Amino acid sequence: MYNKVIMVGNLTRDIELRYTGSGMAIAKTGIATNRRFRTQSGEQKEETCFIDITLFGRAAEVANQYLKKGSKVLIEGRLIYEQWVDQSGNKRSKHSIAVDTMQMLGGREEVPMGTPAPTQTPPSQPQTQPASPTYQPPKTEIPEIDIDEEDIPF
Repeated sequence: MYNKVIMVGNLTRDIELRYTGSGMAIAKTGIATNRRFRTQSGEQKEETCFIDITLFGRAAEVANQYLKKGSKVLIEGRLIYEQWVDQSGNKRSKHSIAVDTMQMLGGREEVPMGTPAPTQTPPSQPQTQPASPTYQPPKTEIPEIDIDEEDIPF
């Protein structure tokens, strides 16, 4: 089975940082993404998807330090289905994302003065297998083409 989610969006609220009894940081917030589309009648519409996200370890601490409501981020993680019983005894559920990696996309204006902005946080949880490097497209040289202007058809 494969469970991977990649989203780019803006945080819907400030980070809520807590620590477990063993000292591991857990940060909770939400992310909103927009999708623009055209209906069959030609009308332009926009829909927004809101989803809760959870970061762990050092990534949680970095997010708490540098991010706030409205910050733009790219997250990669896995979809989780949460279930619980509320105070009234009703069964409740929701989907959320457990974040594995996070990258801040906003400019330096979002970072407090005098603090360097990291470009990417470390993975949020220790991984049993080595992390694969970020994809870098191969660097190829563009060949020079000798064409006269008269040969161009437009």
